[in-house]
Amino acid sequence: MNTAGITASMTGDNRTIAAIATPMGRGALAIVRISGVDVQRIAGILLDPAPAIPRHATHCSVFGANNEEIDDAVATLYVSPHSFTGEDLLEISTHGGLLVPASVLAAAISAGARIAEPGEFTRRAVLNGKLDLLQAEAIGDLIDARSSAAHRLALRQLDGGLSRRIEGLRKRLLSLEALLAYDIDFPEEDDGPVSRERITQSAEELQGALDALIATGEQGKLVHEGALVVLVGAPNVGKSSLFNALLGEARAIVTEIPGTTRDAIEAMLDLPGWPLRLVDTAGLRATTDIVERLGVEASSRYLQRAAIVLACFDSEESAATLVDLPKNTDGSIIKVATKAELVPEGVKIQADISVSAHTGEGLSTLLEIIEARLASEEGIPSLDAPILTRARHQVAVSEASTQVREFVRAWQEDELPASVAATHIRAAADALGELIGGVHVDDVLDVVFRSFCVGK
Repeated sequence: MNTAGITASMTGDNRTIAAIATPMGRGALAIVRISGVDVQRIAGILLDPAPAIPRHATHCSVFGANNEEIDDAVATLYVSPHSFTGEDLLEISTHGGLLVPASVLAAAISAGARIAEPGEFTRRAVLNGKLDLLQAEAIGDLIDARSSAAHRLALRQLDGGLSRRIEGLRKRLLSLEALLAYDIDFPEEDDGPVSRERITQSAEELQGALDALIATGEQGKLVHEGALVVLVGAPNVGKSSLFNALLGEARAIVTEIPGTTRDAIEAMLDLPGWPLRLVDTAGLRATTDIVERLGVEASSRYLQRAAIVLACFDSEESAATLVDLPKNTDGSIIKVATKAELVPEGVKIQADISVSAHTGEGLSTLLEIIEARLASEEGIPSLDAPILTRARHQVAVSEASTQVREFVRAWQEDELPASVAATHIRAAADALGELIGGVHVDDVLDVVFRSFCVGK
């Protein structure tokens, strides 16, 4: 990554930082992290003995104010630049709980460190060239992953797969800009001017590559958030029972009282292909109850965004309430008869599938149907290939695509001097550079690290 021009002023505050890097609460161990120029001085104040050998775990005592022993711990020193942040870094493994790690952190603050901001350790890693912005985002995605697909995709991004794809496209844009500059500056060279067809072909190939990457954005969103699968139907037709049966645990309250679910309940179902974001909604019906009406309105909002809709019914009467469903959603509708165990033998149900939450009949087949519908409409997730996973990625690559498209139009119509048309190529390269972090902008960094946890 190009880190030229990165200075202490870009971080706003270059003092040594400290934070508890593990969740607060009862547990066996906790980790306090300290990073910055004063790490070894602070280690000498807090620890006896202070670690002297980098990357070597040292058994030590931790001391606070008035030389009072706080804990019996293990400390590991990482010396710049061979650390996560690129700075001197100290990790102290303490006993868990609330008091011990908080006391160690307080002692570090008293010795001269300050509390780290959310994501500040990772931000320093980016500013010091240890990671690019896409890899930093992958760390956040890895921590937040709610499915094996999201976990696998985050690992690939952390490994630099998407970064290499973006950097490759950026280099191709810079090469195209160089061709244009050569033609402008040295039109009479022995090799002759660069043909317009060569430049057009290069730009159009770049346009196609950028558009192909943009097309992965919908898959990335589905993997990251889960494909939205909404259960709808009249009250008491078995939606919540089906929801719980698919999850294998009781998440929704199931009773014989119509209208029990008054708001949407969400849960993630981790499947080998697409992760599913299951939503159990309030029964669709007309009601004068204010709370129930709010639940029905929430159901309608989920329907508008659904990838798959499970239209649940247990009788001809409840099936009739779903007649207008196609008007309220663009999602693929699967008709589900929910109480197969109650259907008399020999009676045919007009449904895509009959299931029973009580006996388990049809549940695995229903999941197979859902996955088949998603595969048909969204394709098979390519988790080993670079995929755009965030809105920031989509915006940057779309901007690059737009700039290349504008260049191609201006170049083919010969409406601008080559030097002016080339500014579109430079703008496209800058958009991709900002995405990786080769071009650093403080407000971009703020957006990336705003949602990070303290200590990471």
